[in-house]
Amino acid sequence: MFLGARCSGAMIAGMNPSQHTGERFVVAISSRALFDLDAAHQVFEREGQDAYTRYQIEHENVILAPGIAFPLVRKLLALNQLQADTPQVEVILLSRNSGNSGLRIFNSIEHYGLEIARAAFTSGAPPHSYIEPFGGSLFLSAHPEDVRQALEAGYAAASILPAKAPECSQSELRIAFDGDAVLFGDEAERVSVEQGLDAFHHSERTQAEQPLSGGPFRQVLLALHRIQQAFPANAAPIRTALVTARSAPAHKRVILTLRHWGVRLDEALFLGGRDKGPFLAAFGADIFFDDQRKNVDSASQHVPSAHVPHGIANRKPAP
Repeated sequence: MFLGARCSGAMIAGMNPSQHTGERFVVAISSRALFDLDAAHQVFEREGQDAYTRYQIEHENVILAPGIAFPLVRKLLALNQLQADTPQVEVILLSRNSGNSGLRIFNSIEHYGLEIARAAFTSGAPPHSYIEPFGGSLFLSAHPEDVRQALEAGYAAASILPAKAPECSQSELRIAFDGDAVLFGDEAERVSVEQGLDAFHHSERTQAEQPLSGGPFRQVLLALHRIQQAFPANAAPIRTALVTARSAPAHKRVILTLRHWGVRLDEALFLGGRDKGPFLAAFGADIFFDDQRKNVDSASQHVPSAHVPHGIANRKPAP
């Protein structure tokens, strides 16, 4: 590892930047999503940046407890150990900490044996501009504005609420997605919001053969699909699910869209407006992505969940 030059106040850590990631699935994660930094964040909220930095330095040899995304990261990194021809997964750290206050985070990474070698510490500046040079495919953060900026820049990103890590019940990595405005564009959801449910069902019936456009998480699903293809269908270490409020007859367009993309989804749950949480618990999701905050708040009572602030459900009303 080397410490790179400071650029716009950021400190970049990692291997030689000329080494590109190729076909790797690169997940960028914030320190507050990876570890439980609640006590340190409370110091920041009460006393400001200087007090926070002092607190982190004073506690830099105190190992942080796992955060909400810790089990997900551990499972992602474990995929690299399964077979040589599996597309590589890499996790990088994008943190608003400074290099000084971030030493505690790297000490904790080392303690848990996480293979995370690259990081950007931005000293409070938005970190999303480093997603592209790191080759990032997905950004998970506890800072909603950072997530919005990443989505606006064209990256898959989601806000995951900081909390203690959940207990892990299976070794298989299980990821669940909402459909409209997450895997797919929000054109169908716009019809529902602007014209009502009857118009939505009519539109979906008449356009059933027309594939939906791709949403911000289409490439994430494709990356997971590439990894799955390296294994027999009944022995893949990743299981994916679509968990959507859609029901028949609006299910047909979704199925045909996925077929058009040539993508495998292991499970598809068309709930017709039922609460998603119990179904996600039954699936055993390590993380669930949804564009509607109310769905995320509800689902988070059952499984780790992340808000994708994209599409019509997240538009600010006109003044």
